[in-house]
Amino acid sequence: MNTTANAPILVGVDGSEPSLDALRYAATLSEALDRPLRVVMTWDYAALIDLYPTPDRSPDEETAVLLDAAIKDVFGEDPPASLSAAVIAGPPPSVLIDESRDAEMLVLGSRGRGGFAGLLLGSVSATCATHAHCPVLIVRHEKRKG
Repeated sequence: MNTTANAPILVGVDGSEPSLDALRYAATLSEALDRPLRVVMTWDYAALIDLYPTPDRSPDEETAVLLDAAIKDVFGEDPPASLSAAVIAGPPPSVLIDESRDAEMLVLGSRGRGGFAGLLLGSVSATCATHAHCPVLIVRHEKRKG
């Protein structure tokens, strides 16, 4: 665990409802612990897609649009002053584990966009819980009524 005064609360988002719940919870922790909030979204090409790059597409820009939408969905037009956001290329578990070296805590949703909906824990959250360099908090998504 990083104990420096400026170590952020790190949260990984992918735009899914569980990741937005994690962002809400991370913001609450960030404020309560007086820590900056760092929001990270990743992108990664599938192995075969790299063979045929599309010149008019920018994964960084496309992912940045999704990240901005996720932040706006949670905070509207008034995000926390301490919030910083980053789009990082690479597989989500690897990126988040690397980013966790400088974090006070990593916050993730229990399930993301991939995999099987019936599982209790997604592969990214399970891998990060096992290998992160800081404590990991996994926020359970509860479907909202109405």
